[in-house]
Amino acid sequence: MADTEEPFFSNMTLPFHISFVYPIPQAFYLNGFVSPILVFFTLVTNAFVVLILLRRHMRSPTNAILAAMAISDTFTGVSPLPVFIHFFSLENYHDFVEYHWCYLYKFLGELIPTIFHTASIWLTVALAIQRYIYICHTATARRFCTIRNVVLASIIIYVLAILSQITRFFDFKFIPFPIPAFESPNKTLVSCIEQINSWTSQNEDLYFNLYFWFRVIFIHFVPCTILVVINSILIWTLRTAQRRRMQLLKQNKKSELMKLKDSNCTTLMLVSVVGLFLLVELPLGVIMILHLIQNNFDLDIMSIQTFRLLTLISNTFILLSYPLNFFIYCGMSRQFRETFMKMFSKLPMPTHRECSHYASVPTENGRTNAETTRETML
Repeated sequence: MADTEEPFFSNMTLPFHISFVYPIPQAFYLNGFVSPILVFFTLVTNAFVVLILLRRHMRSPTNAILAAMAISDTFTGVSPLPVFIHFFSLENYHDFVEYHWCYLYKFLGELIPTIFHTASIWLTVALAIQRYIYICHTATARRFCTIRNVVLASIIIYVLAILSQITRFFDFKFIPFPIPAFESPNKTLVSCIEQINSWTSQNEDLYFNLYFWFRVIFIHFVPCTILVVINSILIWTLRTAQRRRMQLLKQNKKSELMKLKDSNCTTLMLVSVVGLFLLVELPLGVIMILHLIQNNFDLDIMSIQTFRLLTLISNTFILLSYPLNFFIYCGMSRQFRETFMKMFSKLPMPTHRECSHYASVPTENGRTNAETTRETML
């Protein structure tokens, strides 16, 4: 999965063996059995998420971001699935990696999942920023928080995610290497030796320092910091809205009270999604930072086995969080839940957005804007 590479490595002089990448026994159980099951549930639940959020009556700027997040999360898990199944589920990790699997392992197991994971991280940031704008800057939301702009922003995020990883597709090569099979010395197989390309090896330390520090700063630290700040603001806003709700109850303003309640439910749902994201992403960022510090300053913070184990556990929890988003939507969004149930019944789907089911953003004096109501959330 994403961010499982050793931050610094030299040209390999030994044929590629899975035990060199995962020198811990827990990897074979988690990658061979737990991860494929989690990926299957992610595929099923996120398929429902996309099908529901992109229905005509459900389309909105926030739902478009949530659908893009679901797609990114799905491909983050699905991309390494052939590697999980071939090497771990089918127990083909005992011998050296055959040459035709070397590039597949590198691309499907490391590089492509990292691209989708990076996109998912920044889509989550976009989701939080958009909700902040809806709540705190209503006039700005009407101008900029549109489905068209969300699609454009999502495309830009995917392009930047690819560019952030593009050099990693060309900084190495695999050299065929005939060798006696590890378990059957009388049998010869063609394995591979990984070598850094010449343009990389000339400045190897500088290149990998720049790459991994860039990832730590701009793929872990900066996004998580932004999300912590915005989530804190949204939680504070929810507490303020609760006091506003009590005032409306005393004034018996039922229509405004219902709109405020819907808006609060939407905000709480998105706070929960971002909170779950931070819960599983922050540990991986801390692990990467500690390992980079250890490599750069020659400190003895953790062994390679400990680093691999912690990274593996973090990646497993990240996979676990993907299907959990579906249950957050079902539990906290009435319209999502109703649409999901109608998919399995003979009841007709709405042909247009039922605005009464959507949240609106109240102004400071308690009134709501009709245009904002039409641009609402789940």
